[in-house]
This record gives sequence, structure tokens and C-alpha cells, in this order.
Amino acid sequence: MLLHLIWNGKVKHFWSFFLLLLGSLIILLPLIVVFLTSFSSAGESLGLTGKSWTWANYLESWERGRFLLAFANSTLVAIAVTAFQIITSALAGYALSRLQFRGKQAILLLILATLVIPFQLLVIPIFLLLKWGNMINTYWAMILPTAANGFGIFLLRQYFATIPLELEEAAILDGANPLQILWHILLPLSRPALVTLFLFTFIGEWNDLFKPLMFTTRPELMTVQLALAGFQEQFTNNWPLMMAAVTIATVPVLVLFFVGQKQLIQGIGSTGIKS
Repeated sequence: MLLHLIWNGKVKHFWSFFLLLLGSLIILLPLIVVFLTSFSSAGESLGLTGKSWTWANYLESWERGRFLLAFANSTLVAIAVTAFQIITSALAGYALSRLQFRGKQAILLLILATLVIPFQLLVIPIFLLLKWGNMINTYWAMILPTAANGFGIFLLRQYFATIPLELEEAAILDGANPLQILWHILLPLSRPALVTLFLFTFIGEWNDLFKPLMFTTRPELMTVQLALAGFQEQFTNNWPLMMAAVTIATVPVLVLFFVGQKQLIQGIGSTGIKS
């Protein structure tokens, strides 16, 4: 009987592992094709045979796409937006989770309602505001429209709600004010949520094409996604060169995800404990 149970457990474990492995391969297959194609010669479609593999596509893509400038601009914008969102989300999340004031639930509902409004619907009023403030064709045009986000506010609000009130009460007895409580107690204990917000925001801004396309026209403000769009227009038939450019643009996102995946899973899993 015991052997039968152990055998059944092993079989179930094997099939679970097999299904997960199969699903992973299906998801990773396009990335594998992109990676192999990037090493092919110009006249080949795929580098699956291992013949004529070359690094020249990466060197040519880096130079023609001006990726050094694009990386610098995308990194600056992504870090700035991420910093603004962490600040605004932390302040708003603390107020909505700890402070008592009239209309708090209504404000929370309004913030959640913004999650279902596509950014494209707001592009005209945002453009007019940026034009009024003389910020078109500046870095601020790519930073300020997403400096605050309903998802970040809700995420930190939910995570703050899981932290025991006794810690704050002890800090209040020691003379701490709300900002000191937020900075010295809540934020250090909310590292998984902060990492989650950082990854979601940074990756979203890194992959964003809409804002740079709508609010900038200066070549010196070109981002990674604009560089890829330019590649698609110039080298449509040169797939190895295109795939090399795609791989170059994807590497920072993959590195960030693998570095912070543990905190990401913990942060997402902890935000629904307490409402």
C-alpha cells in the first residue's frame, strides 16, 4: 500500500513537471527562434543548423540603431518614472491604508477606476497640458504623464494593510510623525511590494512606444522602442539584423526580471491578505 502511494505520488509529480516543462518550452520557443536568428547570416532565415553563425549582426545593429543613445534615454525615463511612482504610491497608499478621513473609500474607488481607462483616451488632454507647459519634445513629456499610477497606489495600500498597527503605535509613543513612520517602518517592511512596483513600472516604461512617439520628435530623445521601430522600417527584409536588435533591447528586461523574480512573486502574493 505504501509503495503504491509513493508510486502514485511520483507519477503525479512527473506529469506535473512534464506539463510545466512543455508549457515553458511553448512560451520560450519564440524567444529561442529570435535568439538563433540573430546569429544567422543575412541570406539565412534561421540559425538552427549552427552554420555561418556571426556576432556581426549585434555590432551592426548597435551602431545603426544608435542604441547607446537609446539605452541612455530609456534608462533615464524609466528610472525617473519609477522613482515618481514609488513616491506617489507610497504617500497615497499610506494615507488610504492608515489615515482616517471623509471620502477615503470614494477616493480609493476613483483610483481603481483609472485602471480601466486606456492611456490612449487621455492622450489629447495630456498633449494639450504638456504643450501649455512647454514640455513637448522634452524628457518631462515622457515622465510626467505616468508619474502616478493607480496600480502602484493600490499595491502599496494593500501591502501596508498587512503590517501590524502595533509597530506604528510604538513609534507614535516614541514621538514619530506619520512621515517618519512611513520612512522608517512601513517602507523597509514593504520591500517585496516596492520591488514588484519597481519591476512593473521599469519594464512598462522600457517597453513603452506610445509616449515617445506622441510627445517627442527630436532624434536626441529617441528611446529603445523608437530605435526598434526605425529598424523595422529600414531593415524589414534583414531578419537577422532585426532579431539582433530585438535581443539587445530585451536583455535589460530579462536581467531585471531574473534578479527580482523572488521579491516579485512574494510582493504579488502578499497584497491580497488584508483588505
